[in-house]
Parts: sequence; C-alpha cells; structure tokens
Amino acid sequence: MTRFGFDERNPMILYSYRRCPYAMRARMALKYAGIEVEHREIELRNKPQSMLLASPKGTVPVLCMDGLVLDQSLDIMHWAISQSDPDGWGSADDAIAQAWIAKNDGPFKVLLDQYKYPNRFPELDQAPVLQEVLQIMLLPMEQSLQATQYLMGDTMTWVDVAIFPFIRQLSMVDANKFEQLPITAIKKWLAQHLDSELFHSVMHKHPVWRD
Repeated sequence: MTRFGFDERNPMILYSYRRCPYAMRARMALKYAGIEVEHREIELRNKPQSMLLASPKGTVPVLCMDGLVLDQSLDIMHWAISQSDPDGWGSADDAIAQAWIAKNDGPFKVLLDQYKYPNRFPELDQAPVLQEVLQIMLLPMEQSLQATQYLMGDTMTWVDVAIFPFIRQLSMVDANKFEQLPITAIKKWLAQHLDSELFHSVMHKHPVWRD
C-alpha cells in the first residue's frame, strides 16, 4: 500500500530540532498536508551519523523518503503542499512570495542573528540592529498586514507559515522591546499563529534520537 506515492512500509523520516525556525516551518507544512513522518529529534552538538550520511551539510530539517532526500526547508514545504493542499496554501503569487522569502531568509535572518546573539557580534549595538530590522522587514510586513489579514491577501498561504517562526524568534529575544514596537498588525498576525492548533501540534517535545 502506498501513500503520497511512497511505500508505507518504509516510513518517511524527518530529522528536526524543535526550536529551529527552518525545521518548524517544514513540520507545519507536513502536518498541514497530513503527511506522517518518523520524527527524529537531533542534538546540535551530537548530530546522528544517519542524518549526516543523508545530508552532509548537517543542518535540519532533513526529510528522507525511499532514497530521496530533501534537506532544504522550503523544498520540504513545497513538496508537502504538492501532495495535499486543503486550504490553498500554494495559491500565492510566486513572484511576490519569492520576494518575501528572499527578504526573510536573507537580510532579515542576518539581522535576527545579530540581534539574538549579541555576544557573537560585540562590535554591534542592538538598538541600531533592531531599527534596521524594522526598516527592512517589520514595517513592510506591517503595511501589508494592515491592508489584508495575511501577507499575501485575506487567505493564509505557505509564505505566512514560512516567515512566522522567524518573527516568533525575534519576539522572544526581548519581549518588552518587541511589545513596544509600532507593529500592531504583526502582533495580531503573530498571536494568531502562536495560538493555532497547527503550531501547537508540531511543538511537542521528542526524546533525542540516537543511532
């Protein structure tokens, strides 16, 4: 018997790390699409050899299925949605979607790391970094979300889910500073994702996988 084109006797394996935003968005897409996987929670300091053999770059998420390996979070998201898309996540305009993702995964992620790990960037002051985050990512998002409920319109798409874990991470660095930012629409959008059944369903704690 096969499901999603794969042999159920050889279940799909997902190597993941609970707090990683890349792994988080992949897990959300897989859950949304109703795709069951064998979850293998890794330890960053002691990555399992089986994962490194499948994907030598050594980062999560890694999805293994019948000899095929997907080790980029967006590839996993798109593959999952191509199998089952009950709410039309894949309906987003591709050019606009790619522009949001390029901004999120590019300059915003760089700034997010600088803001989250000040000890790694002692030459940087957090206040100017946060201001740059506002200008590059948050204010454009705020403008979009004041016009429509979601980033791509009044229907949620994969773009919202792909970006949400990174905004969540930003909000947790300094909750008081985040609350003071003039981004009421983003806060409402973020709260909706944080309260969703989908998000809670992929945040269960798993024991660390050992080969």
